[in-house]
Amino acid sequence: MDNEQFRDIPNLDAMEKQLKSVQAYIEMQQLYNGAIREVKTKLDVLDDEFRVRYAHNPIHHMESRLKSLNSIIGKLHKNGWPIGIESALEHLNDIAGIRVICYYIDDIYQIASLLTHQNDIHLVKIRDYIKNPKENGYRSLHLVVRVPVFLSEGPKMVPVEIQIRTIAMDFWASLEHKLRYKTSVEVSDEIRGRLARCAENSAMLDLEMQDIYHALEDPEQAGKRKTVPSIQEIASKLYGRSKQSSGAEPEN
Repeated sequence: MDNEQFRDIPNLDAMEKQLKSVQAYIEMQQLYNGAIREVKTKLDVLDDEFRVRYAHNPIHHMESRLKSLNSIIGKLHKNGWPIGIESALEHLNDIAGIRVICYYIDDIYQIASLLTHQNDIHLVKIRDYIKNPKENGYRSLHLVVRVPVFLSEGPKMVPVEIQIRTIAMDFWASLEHKLRYKTSVEVSDEIRGRLARCAENSAMLDLEMQDIYHALEDPEQAGKRKTVPSIQEIASKLYGRSKQSSGAEPEN
């Protein structure tokens, strides 16, 4: 901006700084939106392949979101990090988020394994809340991956948080969040206990529906319910080259 031309405008320097901040935020949104599209495309391709080759779509649907500016500022402040775009790019791995809703538990680990073994995907972190549910009963597989976004200046590796869960897990998580955080009434221990029992019932439903699916596919497998793999088994399947190249470790 030519300051001579606009010298009569009050607080010109402050306005110019604000405009640059707005532009930086817009560019960050574009970058992370690109990363979401890259990951969703990879997942769509895998889902289509399974439909054609195996007559089964492991993915029921996908949802995505960009972290709001208020949420970004709040998380930076909470962790004592500087408030700003550069700080957000450096410290936050969940600006871009994708939720993948699968039909069965097996589908979750299958999709996660196939995605993270693609050559241009770098696995950063894994948290398995299926094997190790949260205290409130929450279940899901969380991954943080870095994916290349190809810009005019060259590729940039951008982190994306991926939550993979079944329909039943998503049903429980969505209603539990609404009940706990969208009401002005304090949630009692009795209600928390009931919600946790609902999560257990939902988990049993997941296993039963998966068992029925396997029984229909292969009658010899009827009643031979698969157990949820351990975090070590998951890590060995999901990490592969990523563990060696990035030093990433699973989190319980």
